[in-house]
Amino acid sequence: MAVKKVVAKKKAPVKKVVVKKKPVAKKVVAKKVAPKKVVVKKVAAKKPIPAKIVPLKSKVSSSSQKGLKQFRAYEAKKGESYMSKSQLNHFRTILNEWKTELSQDIDRTVHTMQDELTSYADPNDRASQESDMALELRNRDRERKLIKKIDETLRNIESQDYGYCTGCGEEIGLKRLEARPTATLCIDCKTLDEIREKQMAG
Repeated sequence: MAVKKVVAKKKAPVKKVVVKKKPVAKKVVAKKVAPKKVVVKKVAAKKPIPAKIVPLKSKVSSSSQKGLKQFRAYEAKKGESYMSKSQLNHFRTILNEWKTELSQDIDRTVHTMQDELTSYADPNDRASQESDMALELRNRDRERKLIKKIDETLRNIESQDYGYCTGCGEEIGLKRLEARPTATLCIDCKTLDEIREKQMAG
């Protein structure tokens, strides 16, 4: 009889069961945040800006020009006669320059008013604009009247009547004419004229 070989079966390898450890929760340690220091910067106080002084030759309104306009003084030569040719030329130059300046102001104002003409929806803004324009127009009207007076004065220079009072015929004087080149009355007649006006008004 044949003998059967008994083959011993190999045991299947035993799988190692690895027990996974649960992750340990990390302790959250709250870090203490140091409070930020608030640094207050010292701001140096601004010095007040002084108001600019506008020279007389700069653009000013006609109403202020009439009172503040300054003209070049004439240095009379020794023994020079009153209203000599050089004196008449001096005042003719002053009047022509003044007339040119006033005409330029009028033209500049007209162009400015045309450029700034805006229709405002707000009644207050519209009223303010109309008030400003009315004031400018009154100033320009005064300048036009002054230009007419300058033209009359230039005609008096040409006719050799300049420098003499139309009231009494006396000399008006260089000092008064330098202050007001369009003057037609001497200081005495002008004073009497003002007194009469006050009496009529009062």
